[in-house]
Amino acid sequence: MAADLPPPLDVDRIVETFRRHEVDFVVIGGIAVLAHGHPRTTFDLDFVADLSADNMARLAAAFDELDAVVRGIDGDLLDVDPTDPRQLGSGANWTLTTAAGWVDFMPAAEGAREYAEIAADAVPVRDGAFRVVGLDDLIRLKRASGRDVDLDDIAALTHQEHPD
Repeated sequence: MAADLPPPLDVDRIVETFRRHEVDFVVIGGIAVLAHGHPRTTFDLDFVADLSADNMARLAAAFDELDAVVRGIDGDLLDVDPTDPRQLGSGANWTLTTAAGWVDFMPAAEGAREYAEIAADAVPVRDGAFRVVGLDDLIRLKRASGRDVDLDDIAALTHQEHPD
């Protein structure tokens, strides 16, 4: 497989791994857009999580099981380790390749409220298998990002014209 192509995204495997490790997380991004009813393509699973030391230890263990490595140009040369709970808890965003596809851990997502607030308003999906960010938070995140695809998502989710 070419280095610039993502491995197939297996959301079920990622979610099941997180659940087995009892990771406290909320999905944002394209998967959340899909869950809120707008069909679109996405190549990764974006999420936020509780940054407590215990939760970061559980997330690190899940990333270890998923063979997570830093994605991007020379990512393998960076002195960062997605299986180190202390590094995960730093608050930085992580773009990763895992055995189950691309995963973006986004604790510093632009426009995001505190995790506890996002989690309180999150919506359970797939019979409670995982939670996605609430619609208001999703729109806030998409607006802050401001990419064309995000503005298109906002327009579709709010049934409005694309804001130029």
